[in-house]
Amino acid sequence: MDGTQRKYIQKGIEVAVVKKQDQRTGKLTRGVVRDLLTKSPTHPHGIKVRLESGVVGRVKEILHWDYS
Repeated sequence: MDGTQRKYIQKGIEVAVVKKQDQRTGKLTRGVVRDLLTKSPTHPHGIKVRLESGVVGRVKEILHWDYS
């Protein structure tokens, strides 16, 4: 599942994000969502989030979805 729709992203799920400085290479960083920073329901480059590690980036993949 991609990260362009805010409704699929919530605190506590595991995602892969691309940081601003890694956009050229496309290097992904994995982590758990702490905060959602994009307010709009969709974004073509991915919803911006802050991970529990403090990393800020745009979601490229949702790795683990919590259905509960």
